[in-house]
Amino acid sequence: MPTAPTSPTSPTAPTGYRSLFRTAEFTPLFLGSAAHNAGGTVGGLALGTLVYRSTGSPLLSALSMFGPSLAQVLGATFLLSGADRLPPRTTLAAISLTFAIATAAMALPGLPPAVLLTGVLLLGLVAALGGGVRWGLLTEILTKDGYLPGRSLFNMMSGLVQVAGYATGGALLATVSPRTCLLLAAALYLTAAVVVRLGLSTRPPRAAGRPSVAATWRTNALLWSSRPRRLTYLGLWLPNGLVVGCESLYVSYAPKSAGTLFACAALGMLAGDLTVGRLLPPAVRTRLATPLLLLLATPYLVFFLHPAPALAAGCAAVASVGFGASLVQQERLMKLTPDELSGHALGLHSAGMLTMQGVAAALAGSVAQLTSPAAAMTLVAGVSLAVTLLLATAARQHRTAPVPAPSGP
Repeated sequence: MPTAPTSPTSPTAPTGYRSLFRTAEFTPLFLGSAAHNAGGTVGGLALGTLVYRSTGSPLLSALSMFGPSLAQVLGATFLLSGADRLPPRTTLAAISLTFAIATAAMALPGLPPAVLLTGVLLLGLVAALGGGVRWGLLTEILTKDGYLPGRSLFNMMSGLVQVAGYATGGALLATVSPRTCLLLAAALYLTAAVVVRLGLSTRPPRAAGRPSVAATWRTNALLWSSRPRRLTYLGLWLPNGLVVGCESLYVSYAPKSAGTLFACAALGMLAGDLTVGRLLPPAVRTRLATPLLLLLATPYLVFFLHPAPALAAGCAAVASVGFGASLVQQERLMKLTPDELSGHALGLHSAGMLTMQGVAAALAGSVAQLTSPAAAMTLVAGVSLAVTLLLATAARQHRTAPVPAPSGP
C-alpha cells in the first residue's frame, strides 16, 4: 500500500558530527549508504579476484573492479536530470535493489569475463544517477552550510567500510570462493534498499519537469559554462581519478596482499576526511586543496622501486590522506551552484570523478600489460602530479586576471 506523503522537517546546519545523527532522516540515509558501500567493497574485490584468477590479466582485473566507473559518463550524459526530478526515496531504494539482483546474477557459475564486465558496466550506468540523488538529498537534509561536515562523515564512513570490507573480503577469499563473496555483496545491497525504503520520508523532486536527455544536456552545459566551476570539476575529477588508477593495480601488484593494500588506503582516506572535515578551521582548509592533491600522488612514485607489501601498504595509507582535498573542492562547488541544481551538480561531480577513475583504471591496466604494475603505478602518479600543478596554475591565473571595465552605453 502506498505511503502517504510526509512533510520533511526543515533542514538544519549541524555544528558537529554528533548533531548530524539528531537530524531527521540523516541516519537512514547514512546507514543505507553504508550498506551499499559495503556491498560495493566486498563485491568489487571478489569480482576482481575472480577475473584475475580466470584470466591472469591485470587489465581485465582492473576493469572488473573499476570498469563500472566508465559507464558513469553515459549516465551523466543521459540520466542525470533525474537527480533533481525523481523522488529520492524510491530512486535510491530501486538503485540498491538493482545492484542486489545484478550482483547475485554475477555469482552464477560459468559466466565468461565478457559477460561479467558487461554487467558491471550496466551497473555503472545506474550508479551515475544514484550519486546525484543521494548527495542532492543530503543538501536538503542538512542545507549547504551543513553539507561539508555531513559529507565528511559519509566519506569517513566509506573509509571505515572499505577498511572492514577489504579486510573481511580478503579473509573470506582465502577460505571461500569469490562467488560466495558476491552473494554476500548482494545481501548487503538488499539491506541498503530496505533501510532507505523504510527509513526515509516521501519527498517531492527538487526540480519540476520530467527527466530527459535534453534536460540533462542543458543543465550540464549551464554548469560547465562557468570557468570557476569548470576548474573545480576538473580538480575533482582528474588527479583523484588517476590515483585510483594506481589503486586498481593492487590485485596484480600483490595478489595475496591486495586486501591489505585496499584497507590501508581506506584508512588513510578516513584520516584525511577527519582532518579536513572536523579538525581544520575554514581559513586553513580552503588553502589545502592543491597540497592535498600533491600528497595524493607523490607516495606512488615509490612503487618504481617495487616495495615489499608492508612498505607499499604504508605508501597507500599516506597517499590516501590526500583524498581529503575533495571535501574542500565540493564545498567550493556548492558555493558556486544554485540550490535547485545541487543534486545535478553533485551528480555531475560524482559521475565525472568515477568515469575518470574507470578511464585511469583502463589506462593503468594497459600500461601494466606492456610493462609491470609497479611501472604503471609510477607513471600514472606522475601524470596526476603534473595535472594538479597545471590546474593550480590555471586557477591562480584566473583569480589574478584583471576584470574588464564595463563598456559604455
